[in-house]
Amino acid sequence: MVDDTGIGDPPDGLTAAEIGMWQAFRNGSVYDLRSGDPMADDPHGGHPWGPERSVRARIVCWLLLEGPPALSGRVSSLKLSGLQITDVLDLAGGEILPYAELKHCRFEKEVLVPEAKFTTLRLVNCSIPRVEAARVHTEGDLHLPRCRIHNGMRLTDAQIGTDLLINQAVIYRDRRGNSIMGDGLSVGQDLQAEMMESHGQLSLRGAKVGVSFSLRGSKLANPYGQRALNAPQMTVERTLYMTPAALGDPPMTSGTTPPRGTRIQRFECAGGIRLDDGRFGDAVDLAQARFTLENDQEVSLRRVQTPELRFLGEAPQRGKIILSGAKVVNLIDKSTSWPGPGGLQMGGFSYENLVPLGSFPLSRRLSWVAAATAEYNPEPYEKLATVLRNGGEDADAREVLLAKQRRRRETLPLAAKLWGFAQDWTVAYGYRPGRAALWMAVLWAVSAVAFTRADHPAIKPGEHPNWNPALFSLDLLLPVINLGQDSYWQLRGGWQWFAAILILLGWVLATTVAAGATRLLRRN
Repeated sequence: MVDDTGIGDPPDGLTAAEIGMWQAFRNGSVYDLRSGDPMADDPHGGHPWGPERSVRARIVCWLLLEGPPALSGRVSSLKLSGLQITDVLDLAGGEILPYAELKHCRFEKEVLVPEAKFTTLRLVNCSIPRVEAARVHTEGDLHLPRCRIHNGMRLTDAQIGTDLLINQAVIYRDRRGNSIMGDGLSVGQDLQAEMMESHGQLSLRGAKVGVSFSLRGSKLANPYGQRALNAPQMTVERTLYMTPAALGDPPMTSGTTPPRGTRIQRFECAGGIRLDDGRFGDAVDLAQARFTLENDQEVSLRRVQTPELRFLGEAPQRGKIILSGAKVVNLIDKSTSWPGPGGLQMGGFSYENLVPLGSFPLSRRLSWVAAATAEYNPEPYEKLATVLRNGGEDADAREVLLAKQRRRRETLPLAAKLWGFAQDWTVAYGYRPGRAALWMAVLWAVSAVAFTRADHPAIKPGEHPNWNPALFSLDLLLPVINLGQDSYWQLRGGWQWFAAILILLGWVLATTVAAGATRLLRRN
């Protein structure tokens, strides 16, 4: 059936390229003006595109907002490839019903779609000066893969019905230093920004993602400010990925397992990251992530909540990792991922299980805690000891608490410090009960030999057992227990002082042994 009413005929004044676009719109077909020469067709290259490949932005808007009816049996849609759109593409506040897909196109000026409503909008491998899309609304996807956006993109309070896809896009900063301004952004399903390059601050304050947020293989850099990623109070229902992506043709992203030997591209960030107060339903994954920070920059996860934190990247040489107030269930980490002293803060950091990958001896774990406490703070030691004890590692838990006491000793005045050294050398602050038992045995042997020479008149002559130096010294050493020796004999002079010291030492050592036995019984 042929439409001969003339209702959908192109108006006067259109160029040949615009007439072709008009007819392709009615037919729902792709309007492709590429020449076949990859160099000449590159929208990001310097090869000029003449009038034969150019259409006015006003005509594009006309088609999308109130275009002609589709041909019979067709669905009208705008599908362009290899065209140059001149002037500003202004669809602000409009309701766009036709499907719109522009591939390998050049935009002479910015794309303005704030508060516009789309079903689905796809801009693929396009060169765009700037995208203004504050409060834009899509029922389906918003795709900008492989685009180059030269003066930033604004997605403030945008609502994307399904997926936001900006894989392999290259986005440069605007005049305020932001590459993407996406504060308040809402994405119904996945936000995929894999192998993306962001030159400026990626701002996603208060953003919400319905499934996962993937930055696999991306490179974030902001040499102009403090942060390359600023996303406090973000909510991601599943997982935030800052992990590698496999390089190939096409690149293997979105968690695809690459074949053996495939070259991968890590997630890299040159500049600070702020994820404070974020909520992540499954995990925050930092496998092989690489952070390049200045001394005053941070990777901040203050008060983050997630079931699993996979801290498996490279330790930054400068800057700080902040975990203060964060709450996780499983902490999966490597000993080589954490910075040294002064580079880590984790006051109030709560975790229930430690799952180290590779060798992570207790000495390195203690160094991890020490790195987070430039000034003495008992909390990280006590938290680590609790987690180890709950995992059945009671001996390691005691070593951690012993390390806490030794660290505390450094803050004490000289007299208390000397007393601390004495406690450490003798009974290890009570955390090594075996040492206390050994000291008790030594004292018993020494005192038993010494009492063989002591003058020991009976308190009541004729009413005493036979003198036994070993039992007498043991009766003095063991508190509470009465072996029936010390109450029958009277010591004089220096032996009285010796006995008194022996009783005091017995109380200290016996209490230490009893405490260790109690901990062992509680564990069993």
